[in-house]
Amino acid sequence: MKKSFSTVVRFKPFLRWLGLFVLAWFALQIYFLSHIALMRYVNPSSTTFQRSQARQIFQIKKELPWRQDWVDSRDISSHLKRAVIASEDDIFATHDGVQWEAIERAWHSNIKSQQQTQNKNVKKVKIVGGSTITQQLAKNLFLSGERTFFRKSQEFILTIGLEMFLSKQRILEIYLNHVEWGQGVFGAQAAARHYFQKSASQLTPWEAARLAVILPRPKYFEKLPQSPYLSDRTEIILARMNGAVLP
Repeated sequence: MKKSFSTVVRFKPFLRWLGLFVLAWFALQIYFLSHIALMRYVNPSSTTFQRSQARQIFQIKKELPWRQDWVDSRDISSHLKRAVIASEDDIFATHDGVQWEAIERAWHSNIKSQQQTQNKNVKKVKIVGGSTITQQLAKNLFLSGERTFFRKSQEFILTIGLEMFLSKQRILEIYLNHVEWGQGVFGAQAAARHYFQKSASQLTPWEAARLAVILPRPKYFEKLPQSPYLSDRTEIILARMNGAVLP
């Protein structure tokens, strides 16, 4: 009996800290979800990713070249919407926030890539992702770029929250206004001005396809506008755009 009582006393601090951790976790989820719900009516001014990039730019250049102008969805070319969906998330209009088959394919591809690293002749292995537009928005809005189990789990929760509280049209609108298109270039309007000296509403199908191709590696392609891959991939996305379904 004494031994059992001693064991309970010994575990009390652990249980107390566990309880505080659970309460803190729930409080964090309420904080995130309340902000997501507010986005139904209020445009977010910046994202965690943007602020992180701004700090990095300022540390290097001691200045903050931040180009971003919010534009409503109706003022963003439908060509750009179709191009981004065709390039980043082809079934965006119909999935529940996660493309499970894409994640499974990415998982098997990454396992295969890791096995290839055992071959000394392989110098670089590409890690493939499977994130939807909603997942990318969840990560950019609130999370760091670290690839950890905890961060990925939190990303799934935020993705569910975004799909629950916001329409697909609103998710795409926020995404297109905050996604990175170059160093210090955020959002469709800033990207259209930066690359083509026109507004986002005036983008042609080819220009929209090119911007969509830049998205996965914006700072890289910003420096290599004549990249053969960029040109070839633009033609591929251009051919797929008519089949992209807008929400």
